[in-house]
This record gives sequence, structure tokens and C-alpha cells, in this order.
Amino acid sequence: MTDSWRDHVRKMYASAIGRHRRELITPALILDLDVARRNLEFMTKRLSTMKAKLRPHVKCQKSVELARLQVEAGAIGVCTATVWEAIVMRRAGIQDVLIANQVGGREKIAALAHAARQGGLTVAVDHPANAEELSKATQAAGSKLDVLIEVDVGMGRGGVRSVEAALTLAHRLAELPGLRFRGVQGYEGHCMLEPDHALRIQKANAAMEYLGTVIDRLAAAGFRCEVVSGGGTGTYDITGNNSRVTELQAGSYIFMDNFHGGLVPGFSRSLTVLGTVIIQHGNTIVLDAGRKSVGIDFVLPSMVAYPFYQARYFAEEHALFDVDERCSLKLGDTAELTPGYCPSTVNLHDAYHVVEKDTVVDIWPIVPRGPGHGGILNDL
Repeated sequence: MTDSWRDHVRKMYASAIGRHRRELITPALILDLDVARRNLEFMTKRLSTMKAKLRPHVKCQKSVELARLQVEAGAIGVCTATVWEAIVMRRAGIQDVLIANQVGGREKIAALAHAARQGGLTVAVDHPANAEELSKATQAAGSKLDVLIEVDVGMGRGGVRSVEAALTLAHRLAELPGLRFRGVQGYEGHCMLEPDHALRIQKANAAMEYLGTVIDRLAAAGFRCEVVSGGGTGTYDITGNNSRVTELQAGSYIFMDNFHGGLVPGFSRSLTVLGTVIIQHGNTIVLDAGRKSVGIDFVLPSMVAYPFYQARYFAEEHALFDVDERCSLKLGDTAELTPGYCPSTVNLHDAYHVVEKDTVVDIWPIVPRGPGHGGILNDL
């Protein structure tokens, strides 16, 4: 993301600066910076007693400014979901970036290899063929990439499916120029969905125990795992205490949506979406903030001022609530929604309306989804 793009976004939303948070053009994505900083301070304090260091996942926030705040607070770097996010973070000065995912496709691999000339990039692999493609691309670009072998610890998505597959891949990586084996990644995402805390602990520990088996076998074969990466907001307090884990990929803690807010205590909601009551008939009110404005994954959004109302339905541009005499909202009023899921909320907006003491003080652009913004492909 270039400075010109950030300047463009800030110019588009400049009229919001100085307004009260309830007086914005809706739908509007609001980041309460005071609350976000408290979440950051709480996580920093909690991790100070643990072995693992924080590598926040910026797929949640897609913000250079937030990434910088986290690194300044002690994070060792960031991780991303896509090569495009990784390139933006490196260009913004984040020195250590992990793509916690496999990168496939000729142009994306070429972009990754080109960006690796700067150094500071690591990528997950789980198949020899993908590793071979990465090696060829780095040779063509004159660069080097660090790699983590992703291990499937129970989620059934990415990752080698056995200890033997991990060993085979490690041996192949040792043969490939341009790639350097650093360790393993084991994301226990399937444990995040477990509402029972005791059972979540049991499942997360079992996942990390299996990952430990892989680490031991790799070490016996001469492949020492300098990096062991995993964890998320829902398991940070479990995985972070595992003696083998070196870094945590928790990201949503900075926002705490309705999904994550029910999993771990100590954090507050800093991200909301402001909507306007555009329809009112009897006890039904409709806000102009539907599924194209707020993430409804896993748990439905709720009104900040009236959390006891369950939304009847989220259409593309409408949020329908059936209310009673406790609700004072009327046609034209605004109301803030806490997202059900923050990563899929942020992705729907151009920018954060950054609020301090209920007043918009800045506009922070959101990292674009693909290569079109910032001329990434033009560099190849």
C-alpha cells in the first residue's frame, strides 16, 4: 500500500475528523483507540509471564498503524494471511513478517520472491511441490525465504498430516536453494470454537503435544525448530504457556468481537459499526448496517446500547431488531453494533474512524485485499 493510497483514503473520509462518534455517515467502522490500547496493554502484561512472544495476526486488523502500535509494545513482528498483506507490512517497515499460510499461484509466488529481497519474510509450507516452486522463484529473483513446516494439529486444513510427511518435507527443504528451514507452525484453530474452557484447554494441549512429537522427530533427524508458531486469541492463555511454543499468532484480542469476547476474559470491545435507523414500524427497527457492513460469522452482532436484543435478521444492507419499551431509538437515530466477527467486518471497509474520548481524531486506511492498490505487480 503506497503513501498515495493512504493519502487518498484519508482525503475521502477527512470530513469525519472532529465529529462525535455518533454523528458519522453510516455505515461507519469505528475504532476506539483508548479501548484498543487497554487491550494491547492487557495482552502485553499477560504475555510477560509466558515464554511465547506475540506475533499478532494482521488479517484481523489489516492496518499498518495498528501493526506499528503492537510492535512498539513488544511484538516480535506480525503474521499475515496473504502475500499482499505481507508485502504491505514489509513496505511499511515491519521487519519480521510471517505469512501463516501457503502461497500458491505463479504471480503470487513471484511477488513473494521479489519482496523477499528485502529480507524479513517467512512463509508456511506443507508440500514439497510448493517448496520447489518457491525455490525456483527465489532463485529467479535473487532472494531467500525462511520457511516453517505447517503441521496439521487437528484442524484439517493446511499442514502435513503425519510425522513422516514432516520429515520428508524437511529433507527436501534442505536440498532446495533459496529456502531456509526455521521451524514449524501448528494452528489449533479447531479449539477456538470450543466454548467449554476446560475442554478447550484439553484440546489445545493435545494439539500442542502432537506438535511436540513432530518437533522431537525433526530434531532427532538434525532439523532443530528455532521457531514454533501457533495460537490465537481464544487459546493464547493456553498455548502461550506451552514450553515449546515460541510465538503466538493472536490478533483479534485488539478488537474483541462477540465471538472472541465469550472465550477469554480481560479484554473489551474496541471495534464497532455505526448504523442509522432508516426504518421503524411498530416494535421493529432497521439499521443501515447489514452483512455488507458487519461480520455475522459464528455469533451475530449486537447493539452496544441494547445488548439484550437478538437481531431477527441481517440482510445485505439491513439489520432488523425487534425491540420493546426499553429501546429509545427512533427514525434517524444512530446506534453502534459490536461485530459478531471482527476479521470479516474490517474487510468490508476502506478505513477506520479512529476515536479518542468519543471524537474522531484520525482516519486509518485498511490494507486492500489484492495487488491492485499500491502497484505491487508493477514491481515484478
